[in-house]
Formats: sequence, C-alpha cells, structure tokens
Amino acid sequence: MPANRPGARLRDDRITAALTAVKQIYAEIDARPVERQCTRRTECCQFKRTGLTPYLTKGEALLAARAWRATGRTKLAVPADGACPMLDGKSGRCLIYASRPFGCRTHFCAAAGGPVARREVLDLIRRLEIIDAQLGGNGPHRLPLAVGAALDQHC
Repeated sequence: MPANRPGARLRDDRITAALTAVKQIYAEIDARPVERQCTRRTECCQFKRTGLTPYLTKGEALLAARAWRATGRTKLAVPADGACPMLDGKSGRCLIYASRPFGCRTHFCAAAGGPVARREVLDLIRRLEIIDAQLGGNGPHRLPLAVGAALDQHC
C-alpha cells in the first residue's frame, strides 16, 4: 500500500508506536539491577556452537531489521560457521548492539553470569508478546528467520 494512503499511515503509526514500546522494554531490562559481566567475547553469538539462538517477537524483529538497514545492509546472510548474522566477522562486534534483542540482553552466556531468571523478566516478556499480537505476529521465531522476514517487509 503506498505511503500516501490513509491505511498506510495508520500502519506506519502502529509500527512506530510498537517500536517505541519495544525500545522502552529494552531500556527497562537494561536498567534493572541484574549482575552482568559481559566481556563481549561473543561466545553467546556462536549459535551453532552453543546450540542456543535468541527468539524474537515481531516487534523485536522489526526493530532489529531497521537497525540492520541503518548499517547500510538490506539482506541477512547466515554465516557458514553458525554465528549470529549480525556479528561483524572482522571486529567481533554486534552491528546492531543498541537495538539487540531481548534474548541478547538477558544473556544465556555463562561468561557473562548466565541467564537472567525468567521470573525476573516475565513482565517484560509478556509486554513483548502483547506487542507481537498487536502487530499480527504469531509468536517468537529464531533470530535469522524473524529478522529476515522483517527485512522482506521493507520495514
């Protein structure tokens, strides 16, 4: 639907509001007094090696896709080594760190202190699920699939 149509504007406003809400949730998790000692060794970004991949709701995927596009990239290629596709292979840095997903913020990395207990962040997870439903999502999906689908929507 072209952006000059009223329905497109409503959709854009709804997405903007959802992304603002996701950012607020991220700010809240970052502000909580959870002991974290992330040394950015990127161990948790090695999905194939750890067998763990963050799952993103639609709001999170749209935010990550916008951040990805802001780096000048339009496609998401899954590295052969199974690392996070948003990890810069040369520098070892997350290319969307400020917009990294909830799962990346709550760590499952033992070196950073292990995962945040689900009960400590359940309120935030529920809010992400509500945003997902408002956007017509169907629950969380693995990072590469979720962000790839969001990129295909030309967000």
